[in-house]
Amino acid sequence: MSMSFEAYMRDMVQPMRDELTRIGVTELRTPEEVSEALDNMKGTALIVVNSVCGCAAGQCRPGVAKALQNEVKPDHLYTVFAGQDKEATAKAREYFAPYPPSSPSIALMKDGQLVHFIQRHQVEDRSAEMIANDLIGAFETYCK
Repeated sequence: MSMSFEAYMRDMVQPMRDELTRIGVTELRTPEEVSEALDNMKGTALIVVNSVCGCAAGQCRPGVAKALQNEVKPDHLYTVFAGQDKEATAKAREYFAPYPPSSPSIALMKDGQLVHFIQRHQVEDRSAEMIANDLIGAFETYCK
């Protein structure tokens, strides 16, 4: 019995997707979904660029989950998956200028403008707790 690479990857990454969707984060799987969510957006939105790497598993997703337990949080919660939903991820990254592509990464937008961004190098060297505290500070600043 053989399995295609695409089917294998779909099965492998589903638990990584589920870590965010089960806490209320909406997946954006196509460029059209990204545009629909972010063009002319009012309020605040958190966009997580998910990834299969160890720092996404050990720091990024747990940090996001912890931050979202805060009373003050963004109005909208979204995620794209780098390396899996490539076109959606590329579209989302257009909103993160001037930052270069980075995964995992976390963007906070307010009324369509990027107001806070955590790049991969800021995930790799910090704990989930530190990332959560960084996000909570941004939520307290921009989401009230």
